[in-house]
Amino acid sequence: MGTDEVIEAVVVGDVMLDSWLHGSAKRLAQEAPVPVMRLEATEDAPGGAANTAANLVALGARVRLVGIVGDDACGAELERVLRLAGVGIDLLTVPGRRTAHKRRLVTSGQLTARYDEEDHGVLPGWAERELLARLAGAVAGADVVVACDYGGGVFTPAVRRALAGAPLLVVDAHAVAPWRECAPAAVLPNYEEVVRLLGGTAGPIDRLSYLTAHSERVLELTGAAIVVTTLDGEGTLLHRSGSPPYRTHARPAPQHMATGAGDTYTAAFALWLAGGAAPEEAAEAGQAAAGVVVRRPGTAVCPRHELLRALRRHEGTVHPAERLALLLDEHRRRGERVVFTNGCFDVLHRGHVTYLEQAGRLGDVLVVAVNSDASVTRLKGPGRPVNPCEDRMSVLAALYDVDYVTEFDEDTPERLLRMIRPELYVKGGDYTVEMLAEAPLVRSLGGEVHVLGHLPDRSTTAIIGRMRSLP
Repeated sequence: MGTDEVIEAVVVGDVMLDSWLHGSAKRLAQEAPVPVMRLEATEDAPGGAANTAANLVALGARVRLVGIVGDDACGAELERVLRLAGVGIDLLTVPGRRTAHKRRLVTSGQLTARYDEEDHGVLPGWAERELLARLAGAVAGADVVVACDYGGGVFTPAVRRALAGAPLLVVDAHAVAPWRECAPAAVLPNYEEVVRLLGGTAGPIDRLSYLTAHSERVLELTGAAIVVTTLDGEGTLLHRSGSPPYRTHARPAPQHMATGAGDTYTAAFALWLAGGAAPEEAAEAGQAAAGVVVRRPGTAVCPRHELLRALRRHEGTVHPAERLALLLDEHRRRGERVVFTNGCFDVLHRGHVTYLEQAGRLGDVLVVAVNSDASVTRLKGPGRPVNPCEDRMSVLAALYDVDYVTEFDEDTPERLLRMIRPELYVKGGDYTVEMLAEAPLVRSLGGEVHVLGHLPDRSTTAIIGRMRSLP
C-alpha cells in the first residue's frame, strides 16, 4: 500500500483508558504477604477501541473515533491522550456512566496486579439515538469502519444494524455471532471465541488442524467474507471461501508484553485491506505490526515506518546490487528517504551498532554495503577478513535498524552509489567530510553527506589485536 494514500477510517466501540503504575517494592505488607509498592510514575494510554484508533493514526490513517465515556476524570484523561495521539474524537459523554479503566501495577519491571473499573449497563435510549446519529455522519465518508466490540454496552442491536451498510466493515469482537446479520468484510475472533461459536467447550490440542477442518463452517457462522483467527503467540489463521487457510507466524514474546497487540493487529489489517491489499498481505501487515509493539512495555502503537521496515525484513534483507536498486526505486516512489553507508564490518562491535542505529534514524530506509572478502584483503592486508562476507552480511541483516545489505567488490562504493543514488550518505568513526573521497560524487547525484560521532577505543583492528595477543 502506497504511503501517499490517506485512508479515512472510523473506529467505533468500547473505549478505555490504560494506566500503568510504576514503582519499586522493598518490603512486604504487615496485613498480608504482598509487596508494598512505592508509586514513582504513572503512564496513561488509549486502550481498547481507543488504542485501535491511535494505532491507525500512527500507521498513517485519518481517524474518527466514535464511542461512549462517562462524565468522570478518567473520561477526560482518555480524551486528552487521544488528542495527543492525533485521533479525531467523537465521544459521547453519558452522565452517571463510568469510563472503562484498566490499571496495571508494575513493580521493578514486573507486572504484579491489575484492577479494572467498567460499566456494562444498558445505554439510555437518548444515548443510543445520539450514537446512531453520530455514526450516520461518520460512516458516510469512511473508507473502512472498524468495530471493536468487547461487551462494554456500545453495540446494541440497533447500532450493529446501522453498520451493516458500511463500505468495508472489520469487526474485532469477543462474540462474533451477533454480527452475522451485518455481513462484515472481516471478523477477527481469537481461538477460544471460534471454539464457542462452533459449539465446543474446550479446544483440542492441535488448534491448526481443528480450525482448518472447520474453515468453511466458521465462515458460514460469522457471515463474513474473511475470518482471521488469532492464535496468541502462534500467529493467525486466515479463512476465506475457495482458498486454503493462510497462516502467519508470530515471534514469541512474554505474555505481559502483548497488551494491546490485538488492537495493533486489527488496525494494520484493516488499513491494508482498505488500501487494496490482498487479505493475505493484510494479515502479514497485521502480524508484523503486532510484532513491533510486543517488544515495547506498556500499551504501545506501531508507527508506519516501523511496520514498513518489519515487512521488508519479512521479504528479505540481503540482495544483490541490481535487485536492490529496483527495490529502492519503489521506496522512492512512496516518498521514502534512502540512507546509505558502507564498510568492512569484519568484527561487529558496539561502535558499529551505535552508528548504524543513528544512521537508521536519519531516514526511512538504511542500506549497508559490505566490502567483499577480496576487497577487505586489499584494504586491510593478509589475514583479513576474519569473518567471510556471507557471515558479515548475515549479522548486519539481523540488526533492527538495517533494512538492506548488499556486497561490493571494489575498493570504494562508487559504482553502488551511482546505482542507488542515496538521499544521504553516512559514515561513522573518526572521519571528516573532507576525508571522504565519495563526498563529491554523492553531492553531484543530489545527495547529502553526514559524518556521525564515534565511540572511542572501539575498532575492529584493536579487537583483533587484543585477541591475537592472548596466550
